[in-house]
Amino acid sequence: MLHAPTSASDKRRRLREALAGPDLLRLPGAFNPLSARLIEEKGFEGVYISGAVLSADLGLPDIGLTTLTEVAARSGQIARMTNLPAIVDADTGFGEPMNVARTIQVLEDAGLAGAHIEDQVNPKRCGHLDGKSVVGLGDAVKRIRAAADARRDPDFLIMARTDARAIEGLDAAIDRAKALVDAGADAIFPEAMADLGEFEAVASAVDVPVLANMTEFGKSELFSTAQLASAGVRIVIYPVTLLRLAMGEAERGLDEIVAAGTQAGAVPRMQTRARLYELLDYAGYNEFDSEIFTYRP
Repeated sequence: MLHAPTSASDKRRRLREALAGPDLLRLPGAFNPLSARLIEEKGFEGVYISGAVLSADLGLPDIGLTTLTEVAARSGQIARMTNLPAIVDADTGFGEPMNVARTIQVLEDAGLAGAHIEDQVNPKRCGHLDGKSVVGLGDAVKRIRAAADARRDPDFLIMARTDARAIEGLDAAIDRAKALVDAGADAIFPEAMADLGEFEAVASAVDVPVLANMTEFGKSELFSTAQLASAGVRIVIYPVTLLRLAMGEAERGLDEIVAAGTQAGAVPRMQTRARLYELLDYAGYNEFDSEIFTYRP
């Protein structure tokens, strides 16, 4: 009922412990707080909060238009509804290194377990689109160093994302990843890898966990968890999967109303009222309300 009982510090500690273990961590992308609760119920190890999804939720493209305030508020709403650790996409950190430092502290206060900062220039683009540009290595290092120096909870995960593979090639991306680890990154997010061998090459080159982005319609094949684990990947995200599923079904439902004049044909595909109330813990709220109402001094 209300917020998840696990504290933010405990979530961060559990994430660190899980990353120190042998298993691949699966983080589907939550597009709202209720979907985060569903992710937890289905047995996943964490929740991912995508910048592309946050932008789309506002009706905006993923080109760096969202602000720190918007990202922190929405990601905080999502993180507080689950006992799982939540990692958020913090884009380029919303400005210069001092802005990056503030971003990390604001996200700590919002209850996130970690964030990734990328090395694209502004205005940024989705990592699986063409036409990207990255900042110089010196600027990328400054962003990560600022992030690492700013955190107050040492368990808060600082992840460095590099988009250099699509621009400068794999070797350059690996060299950049190494420099970002030296700057304080706790994990590396190499964007838009071409195949499993590239993931394996990055994982072999750094001594921190590597993340794989399994986004649909992107540059990377949709590898299985077994394939990714065999390549040395430690975290896999499915950033937009749930939003795409939900919006696809929403569009089909609206088409049903237009074509048939009623939503009756779509009802069998809907989440039932009973299932929604179960996910919301409606019974827990009713019990709480009844105890307050019937209380006698």
